Amino acid sequence: MLSVLIALGTWQVYRLHWKQGVLAQIAAAESAPPVPLGSSPAPYTKVFATGRFRYDLAVQYGSEVRDTRAGPTIGTYQIVPLERPGAPAILVNRGWIPQQRETALDDPAGEVTVTGYVRPGDTSRWFSAADDVAGRQFFTLDPDAIARAVGEPDVPRFVLVALGPAPANVYPAPADHLPRPPNNHLSYVITWYGLALSLVVVFVVWMRKARRQ
Repeated sequence: MLSVLIALGTWQVYRLHWKQGVLAQIAAAESAPPVPLGSSPAPYTKVFATGRFRYDLAVQYGSEVRDTRAGPTIGTYQIVPLERPGAPAILVNRGWIPQQRETALDDPAGEVTVTGYVRPGDTSRWFSAADDVAGRQFFTLDPDAIARAVGEPDVPRFVLVALGPAPANVYPAPADHLPRPPNNHLSYVITWYGLALSLVVVFVVWMRKARRQ
């Protein structure tokens, strides 16, 4: 048991350093100006890309409740392929859309430039909700699965998450900042190492009592 507790604590130390690196990378990206989207961008890099949206191939991703003027409202994120001249299409998360709305979507026609950050793709896990491919409703941000569903097989394995100010009475609502993943690994380190120390203390006390008997 002592070996297990020490191993868990050490694993969390590695996770702590990894998470600190991710947060530092995100902080640096958020303070830097956007750069042109390259072929292999680093995760969470702030970039911009130019192309034309294929609104006919839009899909919905995830489910989130937000506070609106109508009260708490459930909605999803709209992901649309952006076809670029001379480069592969990319998937763009244009932002959050309420499931029931009275206003039309803001779908700019023609060539547009999108500024956002690079979001790495995920893979489905055991407890992930099942995607509705026919209905174009996805709960795992898997660019390969989304691309196959809309007939864009050559998209890179990331999603460009649009950044921008919150629009007034217009959807989609883009992200207003880069993500901030929680960093609780230090508390986990203290917990596991603390339990290991407690186990040693209990064992020492037990040994002393055993010798007196």
